Amino acid sequence: MKLGSGRHIRFAILPAVCLYLLAAMAPIAVAETSHVAKARKAKVTGTITSRDGNTVNIADKKDGLTKIVNITDSTQIHRDGFWSDKTMNATALVPGLTVTAKGVTNEQGQIDAKNVSFRPDAFAITVAQEQQIIANKGAAGHAQTTADQGVANAATAQSSANQAQSTADQGVASAQIANSAAAANAVAVQAVNKRVSDLGDYTNVASAGVYFANNSYKLNDNGKAALNELISSNSNVNGYRVEIAGYTSNTGGAKYNQRLSEQRAAAVAQYLRENAGVPMWRIVVPAGYGETHAAASNDDSKDRALNRRVEVRIMVSKGLQQDSQVASARP
Repeated sequence: MKLGSGRHIRFAILPAVCLYLLAAMAPIAVAETSHVAKARKAKVTGTITSRDGNTVNIADKKDGLTKIVNITDSTQIHRDGFWSDKTMNATALVPGLTVTAKGVTNEQGQIDAKNVSFRPDAFAITVAQEQQIIANKGAAGHAQTTADQGVANAATAQSSANQAQSTADQGVASAQIANSAAAANAVAVQAVNKRVSDLGDYTNVASAGVYFANNSYKLNDNGKAALNELISSNSNVNGYRVEIAGYTSNTGGAKYNQRLSEQRAAAVAQYLRENAGVPMWRIVVPAGYGETHAAASNDDSKDRALNRRVEVRIMVSKGLQQDSQVASARP
């Protein structure tokens, strides 16, 4: 009887011991899980210095270092404020915009963004809205190109039909009228196709160089004057675009120079928008090229000063100049 009682006592104590051990280990597991989750979370607030597709470089306000942020299809982008909270397209993320990106750090040390937001200040509202307009215009342009292609196909089919009609010998007069209409359509279609193909063929109509102090991307008075003169002298040019390219001398490392050239290009773009009255949609996304494409040899301080520059060009598409000719060529 005593042996049986001892066995019952051991069976009764065993579950209690297991419950105690589980309770003791639970806080440790929670703490470790919390630590891993906390280590993976990432947040950065700063100014966009450049963008390449879905990769955005942000100059962190805390330490000034460039953080690489990846934008995915699931990334939520919105402008927020006291009165409104609006979801935006990824095209709103342009150089010069101040944003806050939240997400997780991947194996490469980059941030995979789950949420990107910006305050509705003057720059954010203007850029975001104008980028939305550009996206809409791009979609409309694609639709127009598709329609133009349809016109070309229809003209080809019509020409073939007219040839068959002529071969069937259904009257010289009817064949002549059909051939005349086909020729007029062919001229119009050819002109439209040439205009579309020439949209990527831009002509440089004016340019200016803006120069910077060593290790600086701050515009000086001479640089501002050069930009003002360039824009005021060409503001009446129809359909112009502004191309901005930043460069450095060979002083410093390649990575540092790349970032500095991007900051110089972004500073010029921001000045043109805020002080020279250039709409953001006219500015091609500013680009930095580091110490490449040197304008001088870098052998002395004078040559290096010539390489610490931003080149600004006023560009006009040749295709836009053909619109009136296309209209007159149509029957």
